Amino acid sequence: MKRIELSKPFTELLASARRIASEVEAETIVLLAERLYDFAEIRDRLHPARLVVATDRQEMFRTVLDDDVDLVPLMQEPETRRQQLSQALLEAIADELLQSGDKVVALYPGFELHDIDTLSVISLGEHLSKLTSRDLQQLKTKVPLETLRLVVDLAVEIGREGREGKPVGTLFVVGNHRKVLKLSHEQVHDPFRGYSAKERQIRDPRVRESVKEIAQLDGAFIIGADGVVYSGGRHLDAPATGITLSKGLGARHWAAAAISKATDCISIAVSESTGTVRLFQGGKVVLRIEPMHRAMKWQNVDVDSEEAQTEQPD
Repeated sequence: MKRIELSKPFTELLASARRIASEVEAETIVLLAERLYDFAEIRDRLHPARLVVATDRQEMFRTVLDDDVDLVPLMQEPETRRQQLSQALLEAIADELLQSGDKVVALYPGFELHDIDTLSVISLGEHLSKLTSRDLQQLKTKVPLETLRLVVDLAVEIGREGREGKPVGTLFVVGNHRKVLKLSHEQVHDPFRGYSAKERQIRDPRVRESVKEIAQLDGAFIIGADGVVYSGGRHLDAPATGITLSKGLGARHWAAAAISKATDCISIAVSESTGTVRLFQGGKVVLRIEPMHRAMKWQNVDVDSEEAQTEQPD
C-alpha cells in the first residue's frame, strides 16, 4: 500500500492543529485516518503534542505501529464520521491513551470522503457526558425513544454506581419481547412474575430500584416497547452464528449481540469490569457509553427541522 504525500493544505492544517493544541492545552491530537501517510512525519510536525491515529483499515495497523505512533483500531463500530470519531475517542480512553477529563484536538475527513480537512477541539468530559436524542433516533428502532432513554439511563447508572459499592454487570433486551421470551428461558426465579403491568413499568422509581438490586444476579431483563419489565433473570438462547465482536468482550456481550441479531430488538449490555454500556442492534455495537461521575445530559433534538436547516456531513 503506497503512502500518500502530505499536501500543502494538509501540512497547514497540521500546523494549525499544533498551534491550537498548545493554546487550549491539549496534550493529544487524534487523527482519523483513511489513507496511508508517513505517520512518523506527522508525529514530528505535531510535536510536542502526542499523535494518536485511529483507523478501520486493517492493512494500515502495522505501518502506524512501525512508525512508532499510538494506534486505535476501529472494528465493528458505527459507520458515520461523527460516530467513528466518538468511537475513536472511546477506544483511546479504553486503551488508556486518553483520560475522560482530557481536552483533545481531532483531525478527520469532515467534507471529503478520505482526505483530512476538518479540525475540532473536543473536551472529553463534556463529550462523554452528553447523549442526544439524535444518537438513539439513528438506531431506527420501533421502540419509543422515551422507553429507550429510560433503559439507557438505568444501564448507565448501574455501570457508574454498581450496587452497594460493588461493580455490577447486567443485560437489558428492549422491544419485541414476545420473540425474545421464546428465545430465552428462566435462569433464576422470575422476580417480576405475578405483578400487574402497572407495577412493572420501568419509569416507576420503585421498579428501577428493584432492577438495580436484581441486576446483581445472573440473567437478562426483558423489557417491552411499552416500558413494562416482562421478565428478569433470563438466559438468552439465540445462536451467535456469524457474529464478530472486539477482543475482550465476554459472554454477556455475545448474548446481547446474538439476541439483537435474531430479533428486532435493542440489547444493552453493562460491563461489570469497566461499567461501559454498549447498545447492540443487528448483532453489532451501535453505541457505546463510558461511565461518568455525573449523569448524562439529554438534549431534545428535533431531527427533521434541524436537518432541514443544515445538512451535516457523515
